[in-house]
Amino acid sequence: MSPRTLGLKSGIGLVIANMVGAGVFLSTGFMAQSLTPGQILLAWVIGGVLALCGAKAYAEVARLVPEGGGEYRYLSSLMHPALGYLAGWASLLVGFSAQTALDALAAGAFARAVVPGLDPRLVGALLIIVLTGVHALGLHLSARVQNGLVVVKVLLLTAFVLVGLGFGSFSWPTWVPPSPAAAPVSEVLGSLFFIAFAFSGWNAAIYAADEFEQPERNVPRAMLIGCLAVGALYLVVNFIFVANLTPAQGTVVFQYDDFTSLKGQFDQVTLGQAVMAALLGPVAAKVMSAVMLLLFISAMSAMLMVGPRVYSAMAKDGFLPQALASKTGKPPTGAVLLQGALALLLLFTHDVRSVLSNVGAILVLFAALTVAGLFVAKAKGRDPSVVSLVCAAVYVLSAGWMFFEGFKRSPSLLGWIALVAMLGLGAFALTRRAQRRPA
Repeated sequence: MSPRTLGLKSGIGLVIANMVGAGVFLSTGFMAQSLTPGQILLAWVIGGVLALCGAKAYAEVARLVPEGGGEYRYLSSLMHPALGYLAGWASLLVGFSAQTALDALAAGAFARAVVPGLDPRLVGALLIIVLTGVHALGLHLSARVQNGLVVVKVLLLTAFVLVGLGFGSFSWPTWVPPSPAAAPVSEVLGSLFFIAFAFSGWNAAIYAADEFEQPERNVPRAMLIGCLAVGALYLVVNFIFVANLTPAQGTVVFQYDDFTSLKGQFDQVTLGQAVMAALLGPVAAKVMSAVMLLLFISAMSAMLMVGPRVYSAMAKDGFLPQALASKTGKPPTGAVLLQGALALLLLFTHDVRSVLSNVGAILVLFAALTVAGLFVAKAKGRDPSVVSLVCAAVYVLSAGWMFFEGFKRSPSLLGWIALVAMLGLGAFALTRRAQRRPA
């Protein structure tokens, strides 16, 4: 068992580091093309409520299963080991490795915006290597660096909010969208896809539960407090956006994909840069590029800290090589190095954004299954609270609706999920057969 090096503050920091990324600086720019300011803020409130429902349901799961390993451990305990196995492999290949590579590429792009001439992929690779080393060397060093990055992230976001409130407008915006939605309710609900991406990461603390002091108490609290704090931050930030930018100014976000995939270089690709340019001028927009760089470094660090705990748990159970398991008093060095290596491989060989778009739905599926595990626990005589069951029902229904909309837009998504499930379950059966063979 690893020493308990993480407390409540570290857990909240992990949640904030995972949640706050590019999403909040992009989504409203897309939404402003068809929704009014009031509708946009309402959508963020709904998104925050859904995220809190997920966090409350996960908090109850964490209380019932106070162990590290995330969805792998929860689904193995509450549902079936095969589902846990599938979730573990999804975490390894997509949930953390691909996301680390994507964040590294974005960090490199913003580094080039600050210092023209830098090679974004090389910058991203260097960040992966350095952060992998930090999280592989020791538990205390890993926790200190991560906590330090979270402090920097919070200070930068606080400074952004103070600038927005101090120099920006407090008047309710009067602009109208260029293409008003014919069915506003449907459009608001559809915008939850953008918002769900911005809120993702509220479950970060569960992956390192073994390293928390009093995990059954601190892990649930970290998720709920972190999610609530980020939800409040998002509302303030988005008021700053709608009060100080027009839909035309918000179109800078349409350049973000080309910018972070290195197809083009632009001065402004986020609403944060657009606001700073509007309020303080172009130099402030470049400063915001540096802020975005630091936000991505913090997110990468969190990914490289918590992701390997999943692979370590799988290794302890015999589903991955023992070299990936952690030893007493030490981090799961082999698992950290594996994730870093996979992120580097994806960074240089694949279109990471397309990888995530193809299988991101699978991660939503495992989150919904984990939450549904509370109903299984109830049927087996355990005692999840009524509030957590209500929150679980809300989260599962919202996930089901997102899947339905996703299948309508891309029918191949169902086939993709079925293929991944068949391959994963086949691998699980082979692994179980190998485990049962006499030595």
